[in-house]
Amino acid sequence: MILARVTGTVVSSQKASQMEGLKLLLLEKIDPVSMQGKNDFIVAMDGVGAGVDEIVFYVSGSSARMAETTKGLPTDATVVAIVDLIELKGTLTYQKR
Repeated sequence: MILARVTGTVVSSQKASQMEGLKLLLLEKIDPVSMQGKNDFIVAMDGVGAGVDEIVFYVSGSSARMAETTKGLPTDATVVAIVDLIELKGTLTYQKR
């Protein structure tokens, strides 16, 4: 799984019919120690109802098509979890507000 921050949404009026009604998110990969963005972006399908500024985990490749909402869909990245907190070596580096 890859740690990222939701930075926005992507709207597409023309897409494969099986993708109708699914939300697309713009994600920026982040460093888990500094929690700073890596200026590395990806578009992913939202499998958990994530929103802008939330910290999430996403999966890519064939794992992206294993989530209940994306089985058999043409996706290469899917958000599978919203992060509540990150603790590193006994120090809380992130906590959802």
